[in-house]
Amino acid sequence: MNRVKSVAEVKGAISALGPMLPGSISKQWNVCGKPGCQCKDPREPKKHGPYYQLSFTVGGKSSTLFLKSGEVAEARRCLRRFQEFKRLSSELLAAYVREARQRGLAAMNEVE
Repeated sequence: MNRVKSVAEVKGAISALGPMLPGSISKQWNVCGKPGCQCKDPREPKKHGPYYQLSFTVGGKSSTLFLKSGEVAEARRCLRRFQEFKRLSSELLAAYVREARQRGLAAMNEVE
């Protein structure tokens, strides 16, 4: 059973998350423009890649970030942290609403 957390507990959990990123990671393979390259073999083409790309939207603007293969694991950790941040943000709002109901709005600046 989940216990109800205080505003301070949720803020502490948020501040302990570390680096985070929104978005999703895709894996892509490409065909180049060189004539005779293995990627254009008619029988057994071997595309270049995989290449990893993080796609995200921040401030209403979509963007992408190409990832080196060694960065993919850390990018996935950052994505998981962002999901946890969103969950904790909802929990923080619920904690503030509980405080407002229990103590009134005048006491909201005292909540920490």
